[in-house]
Amino acid sequence: MAAVAFASCAGAQEIRIATEGAYPPFNSLKADGTLEGFDVDIANALCAEMKATCTIVAQDWDGIIPGLMAKKYDAIVASMSITEERKQQIDFTNKYYTTPLAVVVPKDSTLAGVSVEDMKGKIVGAQASTTQGNYATDSYGKNSADVKLYPTQDEAAADMQNGRIDALISDKFVVADWLNNAGKECCKMLGDVAGTETEAGIGIRKGDDELRAKFNKAIDAVVANGTYKKIVAKYFPFDIY
Repeated sequence: MAAVAFASCAGAQEIRIATEGAYPPFNSLKADGTLEGFDVDIANALCAEMKATCTIVAQDWDGIIPGLMAKKYDAIVASMSITEERKQQIDFTNKYYTTPLAVVVPKDSTLAGVSVEDMKGKIVGAQASTTQGNYATDSYGKNSADVKLYPTQDEAAADMQNGRIDALISDKFVVADWLNNAGKECCKMLGDVAGTETEAGIGIRKGDDELRAKFNKAIDAVVANGTYKKIVAKYFPFDIY
């Protein structure tokens, strides 16, 4: 498990934070095993604002909520959408960005839209245990699409690139970054999925109200003092808050 430590002043609160490490540009592992990405930079900035000593660790997506509940770490900063289902298990801070879902298809695709009707009979890929995975299953899958779910976004994108699926539904910002890089030659953006905009928040164990309040105060501070805007500008040419 990769880990990145961010030191602060002596005697500061120690916070252990998990991210996935397989969801660029939000979080990913570099060749040397260190973590990078928007989530990592945001976590670092929030820790600096709280004057806390933080360690950021990589955790597979499927185990990320169980790991928090088992006290392997204190918070999740991993582009996790705030949903009612997840709120049954853990608490969330206020949002630190907002994103819609979008669909990507091969450049030669004849698909005209992203509706349930458009996807009938098509093979649609998505990362499992995510809002896009749930949407693919509950909307497209229940209306005659063949839904394939993958452990990571990278695996879903690889099958899209290799022509094994007809469409990929994803967080728009993640798939837009992929289209600017590995997916540039193969694929194109088909469109946003109406009504799917969600807010990403920091996951906190239920009852840890003091830590949640500290994160909320820090989020407000980095947005107000311009730190948030500088971090966003490293990854996106538009506002994602």
